[in-house]
Amino acid sequence: MLDTQSLLEMIGRDEPLFQADLQQHGPFIDEQIANSRFLVVGGAGSIGGAVVKEIFARNPKVLHVIDTSENNLAELVRDLRASLGYIDGDFHAYCFDILGPEFDAFAAATLKDSQTYDYVLNFSALKHVRSEKDPFTLMRLIDVNIFLTKKLLDYARQSGARKFFCVSTDKAANPVNMMGGSKRIMEMFLLGDATDTAVSTARFANVAFSDGSLPHAWTQRLIKMQPIAAPNDIRRYFVTDREGAQLCLFSILQGEDREIYFPKLSPKLHLITFASMAEKYLRAQGLEPVVCATEDEARGRVRELAAQQKWPCYFFETDTTGEKDFEEFYTDAEEVDWDRYQELGVVRNEAFAKPDQLSEFAEKIQTLKANQSWSKDDLLELFSKLLPNFAHKETGKNLDNRM
Repeated sequence: MLDTQSLLEMIGRDEPLFQADLQQHGPFIDEQIANSRFLVVGGAGSIGGAVVKEIFARNPKVLHVIDTSENNLAELVRDLRASLGYIDGDFHAYCFDILGPEFDAFAAATLKDSQTYDYVLNFSALKHVRSEKDPFTLMRLIDVNIFLTKKLLDYARQSGARKFFCVSTDKAANPVNMMGGSKRIMEMFLLGDATDTAVSTARFANVAFSDGSLPHAWTQRLIKMQPIAAPNDIRRYFVTDREGAQLCLFSILQGEDREIYFPKLSPKLHLITFASMAEKYLRAQGLEPVVCATEDEARGRVRELAAQQKWPCYFFETDTTGEKDFEEFYTDAEEVDWDRYQELGVVRNEAFAKPDQLSEFAEKIQTLKANQSWSKDDLLELFSKLLPNFAHKETGKNLDNRM
């Protein structure tokens, strides 16, 4: 387990982001949370859990968390109890799927009893590029990233919530993969007509060591006495889970309707290759990385090298579908407010001008599901109609073909 300082050094920094902005706006954020009621969906994942912990620490009136992972929810509650204890307000963790009938009954009960929320937050997502490897997993990605979000947005508006927030991704800016494309379409659904429930979101970089990420996988490889693998030509921005949570809090509590928050690039936030990060990670564990020429060599040398406080690595050039060459948080076509914060930029959006296109997209997806037959090409065609500049990169290979 890495401490905060070791983690920052690994991603090329010596201090956390957003400190000046937190100092200026922190008292307002604390007061808003203490006087508000929150529903957090997907709240047991890495970023959702980090946001829950930030809210919990500020003693909200109500904090309800929903997630499909029973194990992650149990660990979230254990973490809160062991680190922060208890709050004066109502805290409860629920385990069910928003797309299932359980949420329908939950929503009906809250509306009937007028036990609604000031803030409805959604962190549910299928976030892996590898999820477009087959048409069935890809449809689940579309359901979760787009239609689950729309269902929650409709509930937030029906219940009179002050704000609906949904986390996005830097990969939604000029997307090259279906995951990023789904998040961009999600943003389009969010940027509809103005209502009494404001909507905001956030795009940010890779969260270092978040569940399911490549760096998180390295910890599993060491535990299981297996070699580490990483691309040597892909560079990414990294934030800690707490920095990601703080960025979300700014958007949740201060973002105006149809605004997207993102971290400004600066000497504090810069690109690092996965291979370089892997080497730093191993050295932080007291191990010297040894670069191997093939996967077979790396698999075969683990015990030999581990006995010498060394570890085998296999680094490779990327040739899998959907990997973006570089990361960006906004596009040239978007209006950005650079002056509101020291380390945060804010994309300001007009309402999406063609809601009929979104309706057509939703109807065609439902038709494909009703027919119980669709291909990846069918879904890619629908994406391309909504995203005319969608530069999907298909190589015929996916990440499951890599170690």
